[in-house]
Amino acid sequence: MAVDKTVRQLKEKILNKAVEIPSDTTFSHVRPQDTQFLKNGLRDFFLYRDLGIAKATNGKVIAHLVKANLPPAEGTGWHYHVAEFQIVMMMKGWARFMYEDKVTLVSAGDCVHQRPGIVHYLFDYSPDMEYLEIVGPADFGSVPVEQGPCAIPPVTPWPAN
Repeated sequence: MAVDKTVRQLKEKILNKAVEIPSDTTFSHVRPQDTQFLKNGLRDFFLYRDLGIAKATNGKVIAHLVKANLPPAEGTGWHYHVAEFQIVMMMKGWARFMYEDKVTLVSAGDCVHQRPGIVHYLFDYSPDMEYLEIVGPADFGSVPVEQGPCAIPPVTPWPAN
């Protein structure tokens, strides 16, 4: 039975040993106080908070929080992204998108995977809208589309302050 005990102990050592997986990424931990919402993103009517993922992944992925800064006027315009992967996770509030010819209401708790190249238009959002966006690669492109597949519905006016 000593052999069984030795084998069991050896298995435990092997199973409990940390595995070194080759990677060119680094550990990252960003707390709310580490970064601020800034006006340095793709759209001037939103604020963006970098979560440090682009740096940690050497540009493979970007993750940022995006929140409403100004009321919707003309929205993002029709466009698509040159990206391999993109998700939007609505954290607060809501936003209305056109994905091709379909109106899509994305509310707090909803998650959307935007397939590569899908033509879309974010045209309406609540004053408290905030979403997490994760895109790969980090330096993804945004390409305007002159003529979208359909008309855009009207926006919801924000309450006067």
